[in-house]
Amino acid sequence: MSEKVMTPEEKTEYIVGKAMEIIMNSGDARNFAAQAFDKICEGDYEAAKALLKDAEKVQTAAHVVQTEMIQGDIRGGDEKMEYSVLFAHAQDTLMTIQVEINMTKNFLKYAQAIDAKLKG
Repeated sequence: MSEKVMTPEEKTEYIVGKAMEIIMNSGDARNFAAQAFDKICEGDYEAAKALLKDAEKVQTAAHVVQTEMIQGDIRGGDEKMEYSVLFAHAQDTLMTIQVEINMTKNFLKYAQAIDAKLKG
């Protein structure tokens, strides 16, 4: 039994859906990272760490979708993607959020080090 081949419209809809999944998860990760940054500024490092874990969780979900799409493109056939501005935007958004999470983690380390020096 062979798999159903997607029509061009179905393929576009599928790619748009996956791109939006990446964008939405990335946006959620950005929100968690921004909340973590605020908690760092308040000196609530434990809350910041918890929010950063949440950010990483949803960012990882977005990354998994991206990886699946890239692997499908490499396999070719019905999974081969044509260029999509929306998917490119989704990848850009994902990479930007990865940087924001990493910068927030580094800011947390820096803030904790400064606090330790001030207290010691």
